[in-house]
Amino acid sequence: MIKRIAPRHTWLALTLSALIAQPVLADNAAGNNTAQATPQLGSQLQTLKELDGKTPARRTLDIQTWKTAEGAKVLFVESRELPMFDLRLTFAAGSSQDQNTPGIALLTNAMLNEGVKGKDVSAIAQGFEGLGADFGNGSYRDMAVASLRSLSASDKREPALKLFSEVVGKPTFPADSLARIKNQILASFEYKKQNPGAIAGKELFKKLYGDHPYGHPSDGDAKSINAITQAQLKAFHAKSYAAGNAVIALVGDLSRDEAQAIAAHVSASLPKGPALPKIAKAAEPKPGSTHIEFASNQTHLMLAQMGIDRNDPDYAVLSVGNSVLGGGGFGSRLMTEVREKRGLTYGVSSGFTPMQGLGPFMISLQTRADMSENTLKLVQDIVRDFLANGPTQKELDDVKRELTGSFPLTAANNAAIVGQLGSIGFYDLPLNFLEDYMAQAQSVTVEQVKAAMNKHLSADKMVIVTVGPTVPQKPLPPPTDKPVQRPVGVPEH
Repeated sequence: MIKRIAPRHTWLALTLSALIAQPVLADNAAGNNTAQATPQLGSQLQTLKELDGKTPARRTLDIQTWKTAEGAKVLFVESRELPMFDLRLTFAAGSSQDQNTPGIALLTNAMLNEGVKGKDVSAIAQGFEGLGADFGNGSYRDMAVASLRSLSASDKREPALKLFSEVVGKPTFPADSLARIKNQILASFEYKKQNPGAIAGKELFKKLYGDHPYGHPSDGDAKSINAITQAQLKAFHAKSYAAGNAVIALVGDLSRDEAQAIAAHVSASLPKGPALPKIAKAAEPKPGSTHIEFASNQTHLMLAQMGIDRNDPDYAVLSVGNSVLGGGGFGSRLMTEVREKRGLTYGVSSGFTPMQGLGPFMISLQTRADMSENTLKLVQDIVRDFLANGPTQKELDDVKRELTGSFPLTAANNAAIVGQLGSIGFYDLPLNFLEDYMAQAQSVTVEQVKAAMNKHLSADKMVIVTVGPTVPQKPLPPPTDKPVQRPVGVPEH
């Protein structure tokens, strides 16, 4: 089976409602010695009261790491619960490496499984399916990934690895597939012209990053996509999918020797070459507002400013702070004030997206066009008040409690673990990053949150993009526990 790995938020990203990613584990992470009192995995609970005040049990990760002869970094966790394994390759081959050919990273990744010597796209798909294996791929701003899930028995594992290695290491980029995928991308451009969220996001990154490698759309534009050739794809693949530019994450029913053999085989099948230079940090953008006229009953609002990179020491504190502000879903300040008390939107969220360079901090929502200006002002006032006063102790305690409950899910299955390993390896994070993150998040104070948020954010430095119609504005309804105005419908994007 072949599947595209869609862009997704994960627990590791700072938006804890969903990544909390991306693309982003301690028994005693809260600082309390509760390991003996906490029911262990597989034990029988007699009553939910047994869990009161206790850290949920989670599996301990023994991360082993080494480098292959070709320079690929490997991270491995042995997990014998199921007779299968997950393999994930992460390359510094995202759209930030496009340079003068916007969209080439996306197109290269999309073409990996379209053809190898002696096999077309149908034969590749049938090959994986016949072995009960899954192939996945995806391309983002920082990285490109390719993944394999297979049974660990050697008669299934070895042919699945052979096919995977050919697909990732020696794609042929057939002309008929290239034309078809180009047409799919070009069709998506037409769809996005009718999507206010896509229009706002494209303009926001342009205003936020300018000529920085993060500034252009990851999928390029019609002119650049049409011009990309097979030769350019092969050259990009040879440089960006090199073994020295790869992180190999492995989790599953494998011994260390078997994992080393798999990593060596995959690494040797990739082009030879070094790691690409890391993306430089972007300059601070000029704040300001941009409005794009769009015929709609709603207006899409996006606010952003430069956030942090993936190695920022304030990562954990900002994660907690953002969860209170707008990253924690229902119960966050923004959701409470904008949706629940006034019925102005279906949903509003905020989040840091830390990347190799400075990733953005963004707030996004849709609201009634005739209240868009005052809704924007309300959001700005909420941010300004949060920066001035910080979270309450109750808000902080609620986020910590939720974090404690969700924390074991970061290692709930092999797919979750392999994603964490890929992130740790790609961003050069310490192997105990997850444990340290949880300990820092649980010990953070109101004053620390306030200081960190003010260090990295300013309500007066936002880049603002609005997409919607220009219509006469109405005053906002007063806050109430039972708003007269119902939230607007499902977001258009």
